[in-house]
Amino acid sequence: MKTFTMAEVAKHNTEGDLWVAIDGDVFDLTKFLKFHPGGAASVLPYAGKDATEQFYGLHRVEVLKKYMKLRVGKLEGAGQSCVDVYDPVAVSQVPYSEVSALQGIPSPYYNESHLACRKAVAEFREKYLKPIAEQHEKSGKHPTDETFRQLGKHGILLARLGPGPWVKECIEEMGVSLPGGVKPEEFDYFHELMVHDQIIRTNTASYCAGLGDGFVIGCPTVIHFAKPTLRKAILPSLIKGEKKISLAISEPDAGSDVANITTTATLSPCKKFYLVSGTKKWITNGHFSDYFATAVRTGGKGMFGISMLLIERSEGVTTTPIPTSYSACAGTSLVEFKNVKVPVENLLGKRNGGFQCIMQNFNHERWMICAQVVSSMRVAVDETFKWATQRKVFGRRLIDQPVIRNKLARMVASMEGVAGWLDQITYALNKLSWKDSMARLAGPLALLKYQITRAALQVADDAAQIFGGRAITRTGPGKHVESFFRTVKYGAILGGSEEIMADLGIRQAMKNFPKQARL
Repeated sequence: MKTFTMAEVAKHNTEGDLWVAIDGDVFDLTKFLKFHPGGAASVLPYAGKDATEQFYGLHRVEVLKKYMKLRVGKLEGAGQSCVDVYDPVAVSQVPYSEVSALQGIPSPYYNESHLACRKAVAEFREKYLKPIAEQHEKSGKHPTDETFRQLGKHGILLARLGPGPWVKECIEEMGVSLPGGVKPEEFDYFHELMVHDQIIRTNTASYCAGLGDGFVIGCPTVIHFAKPTLRKAILPSLIKGEKKISLAISEPDAGSDVANITTTATLSPCKKFYLVSGTKKWITNGHFSDYFATAVRTGGKGMFGISMLLIERSEGVTTTPIPTSYSACAGTSLVEFKNVKVPVENLLGKRNGGFQCIMQNFNHERWMICAQVVSSMRVAVDETFKWATQRKVFGRRLIDQPVIRNKLARMVASMEGVAGWLDQITYALNKLSWKDSMARLAGPLALLKYQITRAALQVADDAAQIFGGRAITRTGPGKHVESFFRTVKYGAILGGSEEIMADLGIRQAMKNFPKQARL
C-alpha cells in the first residue's frame, strides 16, 4: 500500500481533487462528494487535512469500514487503524465490556466450551443478523421465516432453552447441534447465557425480541407440560424454526395479576374440544406466531381455576400489532380468541393446574430477561468508554474530566454487582434440579430482576448524559445508547413489574424465616 506524508495529502485540497486522512488512512473523496449525505459543504473544510477527530465525532467505525474502497494509502509512519483491527466477533478488550472471564480474569464458571459457543453465535450474528437487523428495526417487518430456520439449523433456538434431557433428544432426533460443537452432556446455563449475550449484541432491541423471545418463554410449556403425543408432534417444528410460538398470559385487565385472567375455555358438549374466548395483550412475537401457549379459565375464580392450553392459529384467532416503544418487528400484539376450538389433548399440565405451570415457567423467563439486560448494560459501558476516550470538549477528552470518570465508575459498579449475582444464580440453576430450582430460586430471581432493572436505568441515564445529544439521535455514534435508553424499561415490566418482583422476593424469603429468630 502506498504511503504519503501529510504535506502530500495537503496538496489535494480542492473540490475537484479532495483527499482527507482519517485514523492514519488516506481517502480520495473527490467522486464521493456529491453522494455525501451532508453535502460537499460538510467535507470541504477538511480537504487536505487530518479529519480523524471530526469523523469520529459524527460517525462509527463501521461507516469507515463501509467506504474502505476509497482508501488510496496510509500516512507515513501510521500503524494499524481502527478498521484494520476491527473484528466484531473477537472478545472486546474495552474494560468491563465482556464477562470478566473472557478478559482474562479467573472464573470458576466459564471454560473453553463457553468461549467456543460464544464465538459460534457471534459469527452467526455477523453473517445472518447484523446485515439485516437495522433494516427490520426501521421497517417494522418481523424476522423472516428463513432467519428462523437458520436459528434452528444452527442450534441457537435449542440453546436458548437451557440444559435438560430434551437437548440430547433434539440433537439425536431432529438433526440439530449446539453452537460451537458443545456436547449435550456439557451444555449448561452459562452456555445459554453466552447465546443471549451475543444475540443482544446485534444492538437492535426490537429485532432481538423478534428473534424468538416468544419461543424462549413459550416452548418450555410444551417441553414440560404437553402430553407425549402432542410434544412429539409440535416440538420438532419449533426447535427447527419451522413454526413459531408465543406465551399468551397477560390481558388488558390482568398483567402481573395473573390469577384474575378472564379468557375462558369451556368444554364442548362432545367433550372433545375447549371453546376459547377472550383477549390477550402485549404478547411478544404474537403477531407472527403459529401457536399460543395460553392461560385460560376452566374453573372458578382465582389461581385454582386456571389451565394452560396450546392453541394453534386457526379460525377465530386474530392478532393485531400494538404500537410500543419497540419497533413492530418484535411482533408485540393483541391476540383475540373467538370461540376457538382447541382439542382437549392440547391441555398443558392438569386441568385447573395452569397457575402452577405459569409460575414454574416464570423462573427461566426472568433469568433470560436478567441475562439480556446485563448484556445491554455491557454494550452501553463499551460504547460509553469508547466515546469518552475519543470525544473532545473544551480541548480535553471526556475521559479526562473527573465528573465523567465518576459516571463511568457508577455505571461499571452498578453493572458488575448484578452481573456477579447473575453468575451465582446461574451456577445454582446448573446444580439444582428443575423442580428444586422452581422452589428455591423464585425469590432470588425476582430480587435479581428487580435490582438489575434498577441498575440498568441508572446505567442508561449515565450513558445518555455522557453522549449528550447523540444519545437522543437514532443514527451516528450514540445510536446504540439511544436504543438502550428508549427501551430500558421493558426489562422492568416484562415478566413481572419491579414492584411485584420486590414483593415476591421478600414473601418467598419469609417462607423460610426461622420461627425462633429474635434480636
